[in-house]
Amino acid sequence: MKREYVDVLVVGSGAGGLATAVAAAHRGLTVIVAEKEPVFGGTTARSGGWMWIPNNGPAVRAGIQDSVDKARTYLKHETGEHYDSARVEAFLEAGPRAVDFFEKHTALQFDLGPTFADYHPTAPGGMDAGRSIVARPFDGRELGPEIKRLRPPLREITVLGMMIGSGKELLHFFNVTRSLVSMVFVTGLVARFARDMLFHGRAMRLMNGNALVARLARSAFDKGVPIWTSSPVRSLLRDDRGAVTGAIVNRPDGPVEIHTRKGVVLAAGGFPQDAVRRKALMPHAPSGHEHVSPAPPGNTGDGLRLGESAGGVVDTSLPHSAAWVPISRPPNGDGTLGTFPHFVDRSKPGVIAITRSGRRFVNEAQSYHDFCQAMVRRCQDEGGPNAENAAWFVADHRAFRRYGLGYAKPSPVPYKHLIRQGYLIRGRTPAELATRIGADPQEFERTIRRFNQDAARGEDPEFGKGSTAYNRSLGDPDHKPNPCVAPLDTGPYYAVRVHVGDLGTFAGLKTNEYAEVLDDSGKPVGGLYSAGNDAASIMGGNYPGGGITLGPAITFGYIAARRMAGAND
Repeated sequence: MKREYVDVLVVGSGAGGLATAVAAAHRGLTVIVAEKEPVFGGTTARSGGWMWIPNNGPAVRAGIQDSVDKARTYLKHETGEHYDSARVEAFLEAGPRAVDFFEKHTALQFDLGPTFADYHPTAPGGMDAGRSIVARPFDGRELGPEIKRLRPPLREITVLGMMIGSGKELLHFFNVTRSLVSMVFVTGLVARFARDMLFHGRAMRLMNGNALVARLARSAFDKGVPIWTSSPVRSLLRDDRGAVTGAIVNRPDGPVEIHTRKGVVLAAGGFPQDAVRRKALMPHAPSGHEHVSPAPPGNTGDGLRLGESAGGVVDTSLPHSAAWVPISRPPNGDGTLGTFPHFVDRSKPGVIAITRSGRRFVNEAQSYHDFCQAMVRRCQDEGGPNAENAAWFVADHRAFRRYGLGYAKPSPVPYKHLIRQGYLIRGRTPAELATRIGADPQEFERTIRRFNQDAARGEDPEFGKGSTAYNRSLGDPDHKPNPCVAPLDTGPYYAVRVHVGDLGTFAGLKTNEYAEVLDDSGKPVGGLYSAGNDAASIMGGNYPGGGITLGPAITFGYIAARRMAGAND
């Protein structure tokens, strides 16, 4: 068997893995990144790419007033009895340092979400803006031929493969038929996209998680770090004391024995596609197959199993094992079903959610994690513990053509093929729509009447939609007086069915403040580290803000590199 000797082996090529590799290489360590799939980028490349890091440099430069004390207060409130003081303190200390490091020494540059609020901004320590940052858009041509190995974005949230940024850019797409400025802006982006498709076969204007991965990968290549794709890690190597000393990697041309001088870092993306562990840890998925995820098919818990094989322990104590998000299933051309995560449409005026009873059950504009919890509770209340956990987003014709609904895009994009395929359900009246989706028609009519009566004034006394900065940040700023609330009074009516999905798993390997994997006695497993979703979340099973998986991922990757290099900066 071939042998190679390096300082660090990183398992997985998402944000956590690549951040570790780049930070370690900068400190003079030799690094190999091993990725099981034929493309690199993991779930990160499919994601929105936001990173939640309090007191980050872009926010400081923008004059936003935050503090470690304020962020600590917020995390104590959000995590409750699962507050992990040592790891939270490490995150709050190292997060801003990590941002500064990547900005100064790598191709990774950040933009601030100036209106991107914490998900519970009215909670103690919550903020209306400043803690969520995103990678700056990146020209894919700077990756050279390596662009072919970059995982493409999630198809369902692109427009024919074109990535769209959030905020003002997204508003231009919503206003393309109503504003000359927006039409010119969108026409320019479409023309660039068409050119890229003609000459490169894919979009070269990389956004969101695709830009984050591309910038980190560019930095890794610049620092001499190879990214091995189609190279799953088969097993870990250990010495007589049980310390991890390397791994066996299955390369396309045969297995390679990698010996590490500093450590192996597990960053393989958690277990969203592992039906066995889903069955054990997700109550809404009793067989493990009721759950759907937009994560790549290779995220099957390899890192957790490798960690357990070396004495590591998976923390299953959190109240939620993953970050929940409502998912709808648009049909693909080959007969399979896609996964569309509902981030934005929930907050728009003229859109509500109901269960089979025909009643609303939540402030639709709350975080996707909170939305799914409310959906499961209502479904269980109405149908018992064996009830199907499903709901429907509903919009009237005016809202549907203005904002779209799920995978169905707004005007002027055609949509009737989605009705024929059964993804989008249409009814001339609320009662007809309810009948077609299997909901109580009389109760749904009452729901619409009650909602419309108050919505005409921009009010939602039942659930308070539009009542927080986070709610409003994803609404329609041009709709007054409430950017999230409008009557549903213009037929026909439309519905899309949603299920519980995830944006990443929370249950992961127990680690300490240095990203070291811990055994069942709480002691570090020598030579073994974890970052990203392979490590148990520091958020206590909650979802405090946009980017609470990727922010800690790059931060603890930075911490792990610092630890392995023996550095304190």
